[in-house]
Amino acid sequence: MLKSCGRKLLLSLVGSMFTCLLVLMSLGAARPAGQGAPGLRSFADYFGRLSRARREMPAAPPSPPRPPAEDISPRDVFIAVKTTKKFHKARLELLLDTWISRNRDMTFIFTDGEDEELKKQARNVINTNCSAAHSRQALSCKMAVEYDKFIESGRKWFCHVDDDNYVNVRTLVKLLSSYPHTQDIYIGKPSLDRPIQATERISENKMHPVHFWFATGGAGFCISRGLALKMSPWASGGHFMSTAEKIRLPDDCTIGYIIESVLGVKLIRSNLFHSHLENLHQVPKTEIHKQVTLSYGMFENKRNSIHMKGAFSVEEDPSRFRSVHCLLYPDTPWCPANVVY
Repeated sequence: MLKSCGRKLLLSLVGSMFTCLLVLMSLGAARPAGQGAPGLRSFADYFGRLSRARREMPAAPPSPPRPPAEDISPRDVFIAVKTTKKFHKARLELLLDTWISRNRDMTFIFTDGEDEELKKQARNVINTNCSAAHSRQALSCKMAVEYDKFIESGRKWFCHVDDDNYVNVRTLVKLLSSYPHTQDIYIGKPSLDRPIQATERISENKMHPVHFWFATGGAGFCISRGLALKMSPWASGGHFMSTAEKIRLPDDCTIGYIIESVLGVKLIRSNLFHSHLENLHQVPKTEIHKQVTLSYGMFENKRNSIHMKGAFSVEEDPSRFRSVHCLLYPDTPWCPANVVY
């Protein structure tokens, strides 16, 4: 027993040292000759370098399935899609043609500008009147509106995704049915391999260090209604914005701060959520249909997307979302017949 624990501890330490070494090596390579110890210029630098180190580490094994805890339907889930007006055509049209087309009633699009054409295509479009900037304040403004709209909806689960996520709703509902919505459930995937460290402003002259895990919004995350209601003093109305300013971090970090640091509820990690911050080629082709969210993007001028044969070529379908959709829903009218995946 002791030997087994010792081996696990040693492996954990080696993994942590390996990640730190990767980060330090990348910092050293970027530092001009003759300078002293490397330093991080910003949280963006910190996030970028840690995320790069994480991508180079082997993927964690899949989580074992859990038995159902309650019977829920898609209408019990509130999926909030965060976007901005300049991406209505470039990103949202793809989602509207694919996964949203089969889940219009449960999908709520949160944007920052009026678009009559979008309103004709989607059932639930909410103009948050937040800034279109990709700033900490603008992102937190949208999340505050998402939270309030979910509470008003009376639904059992709040799930947030970005406009570059494909959501496999059948798998999502199956996953959420494994947990009682009345209990404290926060599920998603961290983008870092350690808790984030931040400074909590207690008063004008008093600061307090805090550290906590958070699920990256780029992969999506879900919160039970039971937990969401407990978040109300720090998240409802204008409170979310003031909470975000208290720690001066973006919206998904603020969610993690409220849940883990303030309420003491631990993040449940799931390897079924995926963002563009990871190497999406590592998602096994045979397991694509089992994932909850997928993403796409660019990294170092290289396309980062699911690697799969499908109904469309990479040139026709660079995100691979159309091919994924045809794999999951081959009866879709625009999907070619008799495609080998």
